[in-house]
Amino acid sequence: MTYPPAGNPDPYGQQPQQPDPYGQPQQPQPDPYNPYAAAPGSPAAPQYGQQPQQPYAAQPYSAQPYAAPPAATNTMAILSLVFAFVFAPLAIVFGHMAKKQIKQSGEGGDGLATAGLVMGYIFTGLGVLLCCIYGIIFVVAINEAGSSTY
Repeated sequence: MTYPPAGNPDPYGQQPQQPDPYGQPQQPQPDPYNPYAAAPGSPAAPQYGQQPQQPYAAQPYSAQPYAAPPAATNTMAILSLVFAFVFAPLAIVFGHMAKKQIKQSGEGGDGLATAGLVMGYIFTGLGVLLCCIYGIIFVVAINEAGSSTY
């Protein structure tokens, strides 16, 4: 078997245009696979080497610049907020470091650093207060145990 088959020289089923045996020129046929394309040789169809005609006027170029990409968030600011819930004194350290770095580099995350600092101070204060209360309870318990006689 030979490829392409002898009856159709084009494997995709397109037959080359043959001249009309009666001497009349053939009208160009539109592309059956692209209903939006004009028939070859018609005034609407671009010739080889020509640009296609624009159906409407081209829009003028807008000189508006693109928005700047968002500034990177400071890593210390993120760590400050995270460590406010894990180990509050470390959140205070990271928060102050982040504030200093943000001031120098102009990175984002100033709000995160502030939130980490505030929460770090609050949780550290609550932790110190809780330790003081436990200490007082422990001292009172020892005094009660030593002063009681059987």
